[in-house]
Amino acid sequence: MTQDTHDIIVIGAGIIGVSTALRLASQGRKVLLVDRKGVAQETSRGNAGAFAFSEVEPLATPGIMRKAPKWLIDPLGPLSVPPSYAIRILPWMLRFWRSSWKDRYENAVEAQTSLMHHCAAAFERQLVAFGDPALIRREGQLQLYEGAAAFKAALPLWKRREELGIPFDLLTRAEEIREIQPGLSDRFTHAGFTPGWFNTTDPLKWTEKLAQAFFELGGALRISTVSDIQLKPSCIQLETEQGLVSGQRVVICAGAWSHRLARMIGDKFPLETERGYNTTFETSSVDLKTHVSFSAHGFVMSKIGEGLRIGGAVELGGLELPPNFRRAEALVSKAKTFFPTLQVANGEHWMGYRPSLPDSLPVIGASPSDDRVLYAFGHGHLGLTQSAGTAELAADLIAGTEPDINLSPFSAKRF
Repeated sequence: MTQDTHDIIVIGAGIIGVSTALRLASQGRKVLLVDRKGVAQETSRGNAGAFAFSEVEPLATPGIMRKAPKWLIDPLGPLSVPPSYAIRILPWMLRFWRSSWKDRYENAVEAQTSLMHHCAAAFERQLVAFGDPALIRREGQLQLYEGAAAFKAALPLWKRREELGIPFDLLTRAEEIREIQPGLSDRFTHAGFTPGWFNTTDPLKWTEKLAQAFFELGGALRISTVSDIQLKPSCIQLETEQGLVSGQRVVICAGAWSHRLARMIGDKFPLETERGYNTTFETSSVDLKTHVSFSAHGFVMSKIGEGLRIGGAVELGGLELPPNFRRAEALVSKAKTFFPTLQVANGEHWMGYRPSLPDSLPVIGASPSDDRVLYAFGHGHLGLTQSAGTAELAADLIAGTEPDINLSPFSAKRF
């Protein structure tokens, strides 16, 4: 088998991997990206396109386990577990439950807040250096509530955002809501508007733009599956379908598949998969003015190019079960109710695998087995949001530079 050598190998060409490879290449490193399908060919191509820097609350919130029975009863609900997967996911669910206790929840919010502040600034640096402002829409986000009771229940979340210095407006009159987003059903009586929220016009094109900058800096891409990782004294060797490749350092950014690669060197992580569903329409029959979130229903509507994407929800179902596109259809049916003029013909269904750890925090740090291996995965539904910041932190760790934030909450050793 042939072999070539690189300074650093980044496994995974989604938004985290591409951003990390680009950051390293910009520092003069010889970097190889390895991915089994290519740039943004998995989850990074089909998300809602949101940079959600205000979303600091973990999935494991206090009291969430009281809702667990509903997850099995309603297969089309905002958060579900397929019955055939319930036993298999039980160990992860126990960790998830412990993460929802107040002490760990508060710690997770604090850590996520610190990471989000860093990532927001890192994104602006990335945009100036390598991005395209034409691919960014700064149109805010409208989070909707049905009735005063639902709105009141959400007020602690808005209070926390106020404490974090996140600008927003709370809306309690229908005309205020319709002024921001016309065409909504009258069932939505309250809302919160976050003006600083922004989206990419297309997450696939955004990732491809960054990949293009990486290639222009001399970076290389190998489309091949990694079948083994060997920790040699002088290098780290990867076995791929196209032959052997070696590097002095390896960064694993393979999203929901990262734990399988970690096992090759003896590391184990409780990584599960938030399977997210959406439907994309090439053209939009509603004039969407902002990113719209339907909080109680667990999904959003966003503009993608000249079209519309309706998606979200969480299905904890692993990597092997076939997609249940009834979930995507259910979201479209709800959206039709919420926007009465919405036309929903000829939509394309899609499912993506979001990598989820029990405490909703990513792993950003060295492998416990060998510090030449760095992990950067587990961002859940915040991969796009945290991509530029994660890339900077990973590059700092490789360079031996003190990171801007405390990374102990994101340590690979915490499990």
